[in-house]
Amino acid sequence: MEYKISELVAKSNTPKSTILYYIKEGLLPQAKKLKSNVHRYNEEHVELIKYIKYMKDEMGSTNEQIKVALSQKNNSFSSSYTMLEPLMNTLSGIVVNSQHYTKDEFIVHFDINVKLLSCLLEDNILMPITENDYTQKEASVINLIENFIEVGIEYEIVKEYVKQATILAGLEHTMQKQLCNIRSEENFSTLWKIMFETLFNTKEYIFNRSTYKVLHRALKDEIKGTKIG
Repeated sequence: MEYKISELVAKSNTPKSTILYYIKEGLLPQAKKLKSNVHRYNEEHVELIKYIKYMKDEMGSTNEQIKVALSQKNNSFSSSYTMLEPLMNTLSGIVVNSQHYTKDEFIVHFDINVKLLSCLLEDNILMPITENDYTQKEASVINLIENFIEVGIEYEIVKEYVKQATILAGLEHTMQKQLCNIRSEENFSTLWKIMFETLFNTKEYIFNRSTYKVLHRALKDEIKGTKIG
């Protein structure tokens, strides 16, 4: 279905000036030109506008990051990991302006126990983005593990935590492949919104609410036991 610019404005709830700006910046494809002053837009424009607005408003992505993502939109979801490029810093949990260190610099700067570092790397408890790229985030994890060891928490519990996280990542990849199988130009932004919402909102909700339920149940049991005692 084709739309006039006024119809696209109404359907996407986006000002004409913004739509023309997106086209100028290369975020949206050019309109179909029927005459010198007659242009038509289609469902792809509608879906891409939704996607662009979502990436900007919810993920804080820049025009350049969105361009990189959109340059891969005609590839399959399962192979087009560049589509996630605007979100990789968020996925890694690394602040954009973080200080980065080589492995040797990291060990010296944070006075890291080399034996513990090797153990955490081997068990995938510590997962730097590359083998020679460390930040404060890795130092914080090591400090946490040292605290675990200090108070006597079993190391196997931490390993099991990582195992479950890996299983979850596998489920997320399965979801991505299923999204690939139903992808079309018309549902492009909707499918990616599903993926993003799952990774950044629903996962946090499910994890935190599950933790809440377990702790709440434990608290109730504790109060019940105190009353009985």
